[in-house]
Amino acid sequence: MKTRIVFATGNENKMKEIRMIMTDLGMEIISMKEAGVNLNIVEDGMSFEENAEIKARAVSRVLTNDIILADDSGLEIDYLDKAPGIYSARFAGEDTSYDIKNRILLDRMEGVPDDQRSARFVCAVAAMFPDGAVSVVRETIEGQVAAEAEGENGFGYDPIFYVPEYGCTTAQMTPEQKNEVSHRGKALRAMKKLLEKKFGEEMV
Repeated sequence: MKTRIVFATGNENKMKEIRMIMTDLGMEIISMKEAGVNLNIVEDGMSFEENAEIKARAVSRVLTNDIILADDSGLEIDYLDKAPGIYSARFAGEDTSYDIKNRILLDRMEGVPDDQRSARFVCAVAAMFPDGAVSVVRETIEGQVAAEAEGENGFGYDPIFYVPEYGCTTAQMTPEQKNEVSHRGKALRAMKKLLEKKFGEEMV
């Protein structure tokens, strides 16, 4: 049976980005939901890398013949001591909409001058291989907290993450442009290179 890549997420927005970036690997790429796996994974690591590995390991115990990829990503705001950080998805409650989460953060940053609004998106991607080996990569994109939410193209905290060199938020970028510069885009390309190196001819 040909090895598949199963991504430990049920987030369709993430899966769109993942497929756009990794589609030419020559392997089937599906979500854990599409693979029939429904797990409640407790992400109790103290870093993005640890949480990504926890998710990948949990799914790999069920799907032992597949390459399992998992990411953990979030927003670090320097003025708020790098909050929400690894708690980005759970910030203000896991079921709270990102419109509300973004509003809370904008309110906390109200009146803070531009030179103190520095922030970054962080993404760690972990790979668990059928032989038990694990690899983790980490990438970031630097920017700042916007004055107001802008843009319709992104998801999560994209509308409040402003990238000065592009003069817009990541939610105002096209999907292709965002994948080129984003934390997840960079991390997925780094993982793609690692997979190509590990599997070589098998992946062509």
